[in-house]
Amino acid sequence: MNILTLENISMTLGNKVIFRDVNAGIEDNERIGVIGVNGTGKSTILSIVAGKTEPDGGKLTTRNGLRISYLPQNPAFDPDKTVLENVCVSVMGEEHWSIEGEARAMLARLGIDDPDVSPKTLSGGQRKRAALAGALLAPCDLLILDEPTNHLDHEMIEWLQNRLESYTGAVLMVTHDRYFLDEVTNRIWEIDRGDIFRYEGNYEVYLQTKQERLDFAMAAERKMAALYKQDLAWMMRGARARATKQKAHIQRFEMLKNREKIVEERDVTISSLPSRLGNKTIELLELGGGYDGKLLFHDFTYTFLKNDRVGILGPNGCGKSTLLRTILGIIPPAEGAVSVGQTVKFGYFGQEYWDSGDFLRKNEAIPDLSVRVIDYIKEGAEYIRTTDGLVSASSMCERFLFDGDQQYTPIESLSGGEKRRLQLLRVLMEAPNVLILDEPTNDLDIRTLQVLEDYLDHFAGILITVSHDRYFLDRTVNRIFAFRKDGTLFRSEGGYEEYRIRCEEENEPAGNASAEDSKGSAKSEARGRQKKERPKTKLSYREQKEYDSLEPEIDRLTAESEDLDKQMEKAGADYILLQELTKKKEEVEEELEAKIERFLELQELVESFTDGD
Repeated sequence: MNILTLENISMTLGNKVIFRDVNAGIEDNERIGVIGVNGTGKSTILSIVAGKTEPDGGKLTTRNGLRISYLPQNPAFDPDKTVLENVCVSVMGEEHWSIEGEARAMLARLGIDDPDVSPKTLSGGQRKRAALAGALLAPCDLLILDEPTNHLDHEMIEWLQNRLESYTGAVLMVTHDRYFLDEVTNRIWEIDRGDIFRYEGNYEVYLQTKQERLDFAMAAERKMAALYKQDLAWMMRGARARATKQKAHIQRFEMLKNREKIVEERDVTISSLPSRLGNKTIELLELGGGYDGKLLFHDFTYTFLKNDRVGILGPNGCGKSTLLRTILGIIPPAEGAVSVGQTVKFGYFGQEYWDSGDFLRKNEAIPDLSVRVIDYIKEGAEYIRTTDGLVSASSMCERFLFDGDQQYTPIESLSGGEKRRLQLLRVLMEAPNVLILDEPTNDLDIRTLQVLEDYLDHFAGILITVSHDRYFLDRTVNRIFAFRKDGTLFRSEGGYEEYRIRCEEENEPAGNASAEDSKGSAKSEARGRQKKERPKTKLSYREQKEYDSLEPEIDRLTAESEDLDKQMEKAGADYILLQELTKKKEEVEEELEAKIERFLELQELVESFTDGD
């Protein structure tokens, strides 16, 4: 039985139709994940269900006495109350002190160690986590969460995942974390073209079912298009509306002519050619960094190889973003040095929002948000060189789902997610050869993330990313550096899943959790035991892709090394040229050695699977 029903809900914002006669219901104990491209109305539907937004048309019906707890995308706080008071009052009203201890414990679990401060002193991420604590503590029958995993580290996400799996009420949430959707949801609502399409099952089942629905719809559209073509030819010959059959034929033609045509989904695609990257990339020498006299990390030495795919993990506040900004030169090193090659061209997609006051991108002021979308993109480049040749800024906007009309709207009219997509497009259009992404999955819809992942698969440069999205890390990186409590970084080869397995094997706290957190819940421990009991039987997606690419890379580097030997022989007594060639030879040999070592490691894994069979 439905605890809440939406009947013929319609909503228009400006000139844009968000919903058109939408009907949907929520049953008790349903776990619904809401997905869709940014700007389609995901946050709006949550706000309507929570009773915070009145639709233009239609009716919302709830069961008598239904209790709703709501976490909005941008929670508001009373500045005259402390963080703790805000949370407690949101849960229990003025009789709130009965839950003070529980609230303190949950705030501490979510990284708010001093809840007796003003909310004005908290960052945007801390405010979101404090509001999440209030939403989880409130007794309710329907829990509504808008982007609950944003600003949570890996341990917090797994803790929230376990809590929601044991929650007895209904859940309606927006999240772009695909592993989280798989584990928590049993229904998916996809918002598309003003309607809600409902799917039974989690995200993985949704992907299969949706493809079946699209295949069926496209087959039906092709049949109707062929029928319309036949009827059009009949009408062109001069139809007479005398007989009943002819009248029906004309009516069918009009129906086919005016039908809402189904088109295949467009992909958000970009395949720019990066700038050339020379032999010298980025060298970190005993690097240490922090702020306000506090050293967050130290003694980090690493030389980035061409085509490196590095993920950086750690709890909130450990220094991940500080490390990225130190590499970029935004923050000077507290210790050691960063040496950047002359050909390095950074592309930085940070956590900073245009709408916030802490926009820290180097050498770039916050843009005038009244500027049109197309003009902002043209500031970066009028044209971009891609694998398809030169493509105009307008065409690239269309590929990124900014249609003709939307290109001429001001940036300020875009939703938060659309602004983030626009920022990402601007960064990628500048054709960097070193791409630095700080929490790129925050506020990007799943379709945009899928295309970003595909872009990174073909990106001929260095990727350095901080992310708490486990799926994204497994798809995009082949090496992970995780912050330890002592400020050093723990290195692990492979994606996130390989990192977790290695942490279990080496008794290394995953994500730099505390001793208590690293044990996790009983459920997490059981999962860990299952992983140990069930050994791997094949390479992961990332490992297989890396394995397939290593042999041609080794051949290329071997040929390059031999060619350098010949050049050194010809250099004769040219000391300066010999120095340059020797340095280049050392770099090639170092990269070749690393590739061979990794190839042998993966080959040994493959052989162990074969032996197991």
